[in-house]
Amino acid sequence: MEKTDRRYEMYVNILKEELVPAMGCTEPIALAYCAAKARETLGCMPDRCLVEASGNIIKNVKSVIVPNTDGLKGIEAAAAAGIAGGDASRELEVVAGVTAEQKTEMKEYLSRNVIDVKPLESEEVLDMIVTVWNGEDVAKIRIAGHHTNIVLVEKNGKILYQSETVKTEEKKDQADAGMTDRSLLDVYDIYDFADTVDIDDVKEVLDRQIAYNSAISREGLEHDWGANIGSVLLKTRGNDIRTRARAAAAAGSDARMSGCELPVVINSGSGNQGMTVSLPVLEYAAYLNVEEEKIYRALTLANLLAIHQKTGIGRLSAYCGAVSAGCGAGCGIAYLYGADQETVAQTLVNAVAIASGMICDGAKPSCAAKIATAVEAGILGYEMCREGQEFEDGEGIVAQDVEHTIKNVGRLGKYGMRETDKEIIRIMTGC
Repeated sequence: MEKTDRRYEMYVNILKEELVPAMGCTEPIALAYCAAKARETLGCMPDRCLVEASGNIIKNVKSVIVPNTDGLKGIEAAAAAGIAGGDASRELEVVAGVTAEQKTEMKEYLSRNVIDVKPLESEEVLDMIVTVWNGEDVAKIRIAGHHTNIVLVEKNGKILYQSETVKTEEKKDQADAGMTDRSLLDVYDIYDFADTVDIDDVKEVLDRQIAYNSAISREGLEHDWGANIGSVLLKTRGNDIRTRARAAAAAGSDARMSGCELPVVINSGSGNQGMTVSLPVLEYAAYLNVEEEKIYRALTLANLLAIHQKTGIGRLSAYCGAVSAGCGAGCGIAYLYGADQETVAQTLVNAVAIASGMICDGAKPSCAAKIATAVEAGILGYEMCREGQEFEDGEGIVAQDVEHTIKNVGRLGKYGMRETDKEIIRIMTGC
C-alpha cells in the first residue's frame, strides 16, 4: 500500500488511537477517570457522589480489582480511587500515581458510605455519569461510547462542555465517536498495509505494546495472580510453543484482572484483548527466530484484524472480545510462517467459526481461561489451513468470504446477543 493512499494514514491513525496504555481493567479505570474529572471540575473533595452506569459497565466493574487500591474491587472502589487519588490528565492511567496517603484517603472515603450507585438506562452500551457534591456545589461528568470519551462536563447547572453528537442524539452508536473512520478496514487491505508499511510509522506504538504486555505476562507467570491459568497450562499441558503462546496471554490477564499495577497496551478498548492479540505472536516470533521487521508486520496485521472484527460488534457486548483478539493472533502467527492473503483470510474464518459465541460475563480471573481458549482457536484456524482444511460458506455463520463472515459475527455480537447480555447482567446483579 502506497503512503499516498488515504487508507495508509487512516490505518496508522487507527493503531495510534487503539494501542494506548492503560493500568487495570479499562471499565473500572474509565469510571475512575470519570470520577477524577468530576472532582477536578468540582474543585474540592466531594462530600457525596452518585455513579450512574450502564449494564455493561456494572458487569465489567463488579468483580475486578482496581490497581493501587490494596485489593479493593467494584464500582464504589473505582469511584473512590478516582476521587481520592486520580489524576484525570493521565486518562486510562488515572490511578498510576496513587500514593500511600491517597490510598488511606480513599478507604476513609469509602467507609463514609457516601457513594451511591444506580443503573443508567441508556442507548449506549458504554455509558456512565458521575455526579459529585460539596455543599451547594455540584459537578457532573458523562463518558459514553468509548472509555475516555467525555461527552458532558457540567458545574452548578452550567454546561461547560457537551459533545454535539450526544446533544442532538442523532447518532445512537458512538463507539468510535471522535475517532478515525473504521469503515475502510478490510482484511486484504490490512494484509497489504501490514506487508508494506514503513516500520517507522508504527514502531513506537508496537514497541510499547511489546514492552508493556511482555512485562505483565512475565509477572503473571512468575507470581501468584488470580486463578494462575498461565501457570496451570505450562504445568499440565507441557512446554511446546502452542502451550507457551496460550500461557503467555493468559498470564497477563491473570495479573491484570487481579489488580497488578503494571500497565498494558490495549486493543479495541481492552487490555485483555491487547494482550491476547500480541503475546502469542511474540511467542511464535521467538520460536521461529524471525527478524524484527517481520515481527512488527505480524503485530500490525494482528492488531488491525482484531480491531476490524470488533468494529461491527462494538466496544462492549455479550460476545467475548478475546475471541476477536485470538483470531487476530492466529492470523499474525500465520503471517510469521509466511502465509499469503488467502491463507490469512481463511485462518480468520476458521477461527471465528470455532470460538464465536463465547460469552462475556464481566472482567474477572476466568477471562484468562477464555483468552487461552481464544488463542487456541486462532492457532487451530491456521493449522487447519496448513492441512488444506477449511470451514465453508453456509456452515453456520460462515459466509461466502471473510468480509461477509466478519459482518455475520458483528451482527451476532451486536444484535443477536443483546438479550443474552441483559440476562447475564440480571444474573450477575441478582435481579
